[in-house]
Amino acid sequence: MAEEAPRRRSRGGGGAARRAERSSINIETAKYIQRNIPNFEVLTQEALEIIETNADIILEEVGVNFVDNSAALQRWRDAGADVQGERVRIPRGLARKLCATAPAEFTQHARNPEKSVVIGGNNMVLAPVYGPPFVRDAKGGRRYATMEDFNKFVKLAYMSKWLHHSGGTVCEPTDIPVNKRHLDMLLAHMTLSDKPFMGSVTEPSRAQDSVEMCEILFGKEFVQNNTVMTSLTNINSPMTFDDVMMGSLEVYAANNQACIISPFIVGGAMAPVSVAGTLTQVLAEVMAGVAYSQLVRPGAPAIFGAFVSSIDMNSGAPTFGTPEASLITYGAGQLARRLNLPFRSAGSFCGSKLPDAQAAYETANSLNMGLLSGVNFMLHSCGWLEGGLVADFEKFVMDADQLGTLHGLAKGVPVSEDDQAMDAIREVGPGGHYLGCAHTQKNFKTAFWKSELLDYKPFETWEEEGARDTYALASSRVDYLLANYQPPALDPAIKEALEAYVAAKKAAAPDSFM
Repeated sequence: MAEEAPRRRSRGGGGAARRAERSSINIETAKYIQRNIPNFEVLTQEALEIIETNADIILEEVGVNFVDNSAALQRWRDAGADVQGERVRIPRGLARKLCATAPAEFTQHARNPEKSVVIGGNNMVLAPVYGPPFVRDAKGGRRYATMEDFNKFVKLAYMSKWLHHSGGTVCEPTDIPVNKRHLDMLLAHMTLSDKPFMGSVTEPSRAQDSVEMCEILFGKEFVQNNTVMTSLTNINSPMTFDDVMMGSLEVYAANNQACIISPFIVGGAMAPVSVAGTLTQVLAEVMAGVAYSQLVRPGAPAIFGAFVSSIDMNSGAPTFGTPEASLITYGAGQLARRLNLPFRSAGSFCGSKLPDAQAAYETANSLNMGLLSGVNFMLHSCGWLEGGLVADFEKFVMDADQLGTLHGLAKGVPVSEDDQAMDAIREVGPGGHYLGCAHTQKNFKTAFWKSELLDYKPFETWEEEGARDTYALASSRVDYLLANYQPPALDPAIKEALEAYVAAKKAAAPDSFM
């Protein structure tokens, strides 16, 4: 017995050290995902050719509308399209030819060069939820979002290891005037984080403000020669391009900044109920949008976007994590690759009102669909709740933790000499165990993905610690990360210049909440 006591103390000391290591704050961002697994492809060669042919027919015979945008109509006339009123009919092959000048991949630079991301190819970049007017947390329930909420989300994104991107309108801060809130949101992304971010698209002048703030942060010449922002250009499906989104696209494309050209489709309402019909419309809309960005500036970076859900035919509400949405996403990935464009889709989609089992099932289906479909830029990868109406703090950290599994899956199965583990198998032999062998001791810290949230303790320990479910664990995790947030360093002169720009812009116009 006397010989056992020192060993127990030694194990206890090691356990304490490991607990201290797990609880210490280490602000680390994993590199964007580089896939070593194949994409899952559902469309045959025949199906691809049918969809591409039908999309060309739609563009040539049905056409698309460019609303309240005389400059766009003139650009299309000059390019050889048939323009009648606001309807633009694009000759077969023209849109595809224009799309060919957009880059297959590009770098979005972060103010911290170590966190710059490459969008396209076999890469996948993860960004948080975008656009909800409401937020939810364990303490305050469901409520309209504020700027304080927005700042908290930016901090959580900065502190989340598996997120590569700070996102854009992570929630809509309704306590700030509509015509000024983009300034506060951009300032938050630029100062509270050093990850890449997105620009404003709610009005062309706000897109221009985004460019000018980036010129303060990065330098004017750098912005004109490099991509430092992505932006989300939604198409008003079916086949309508409004002046607000197109006006913002024109600003970004002219300044060499990336535009996600993304139809916003609820199948059965804004597109046909069939998978093939929806894919045909998606392809036609994306080709028209990307082609237009190239009319503004050949070579401007553009991303093939596909946001698709089906509809509940009883309530009319969108549904998520369904097989139809997955099939459309897989197919859209194939179409994007055939156009040689980066692909944006998927996310932590769910229709649940709470971060419950429904949310978990639907989110898991959606995230894995994104990985396997070859998504290059995944917006909404964490925090999405209630069909995108709510950004949820607890779900944000739940999803952000699970994004680590995508990193692990994307690695595939390496077969280096160390991975083959032949020395370990020889060392242990029949009837032994691998816990103490040299191979395990060498690799145990990095061999398996480790959740920073989920509970794997024995029942007795879990019960003694309060029998907390995942929601309670996530609430504690939110508090912990925010309490330990440390802002990244920023040149004080740049910070002062950004704040002065925002103050001057706000002072120059009256508040508007419309």
